Amino acid sequence: MYRLERWKQAAAELEAYRAITGSTDQDPVLADSYRALHRYRRVEELWEELRAASPSAALVAEGRIVTAGARADQGDLEGAIALLAPAAPKPRRVREHHLRLWYALADLYDRSGDVPQARRLFRDVLANQPGFADAEERLAALG
Repeated sequence: MYRLERWKQAAAELEAYRAITGSTDQDPVLADSYRALHRYRRVEELWEELRAASPSAALVAEGRIVTAGARADQGDLEGAIALLAPAAPKPRRVREHHLRLWYALADLYDRSGDVPQARRLFRDVLANQPGFADAEERLAALG
């Protein structure tokens, strides 16, 4: 349902999965479904639960990205950046979730007008994985 963009149905199915399994492994997808439905309070609730459970770095990063996106959707770019920026330092070993987080943060910096920070992060993404999403085009557009 999620991939078909049937957000209400996706949320219902994912809530049922969550209730049956007690797992948080689909919470970022559930939160993104609620984000699409503009149920931002539920996105924040899921973020708090996921953060407290701290299941894995990748899941927590994805939850951060979704929650930051929801904040940005509501016009709170500063709050979105504040959520992602502390999780953005370069680790010794860069993984996919780091790239996704850097890309999302670069996008937020670009949208907020902080072009130098956006450039830096898009460069970091590309240095670790050339061809990641549209990072090359985004960086070129920043001049």
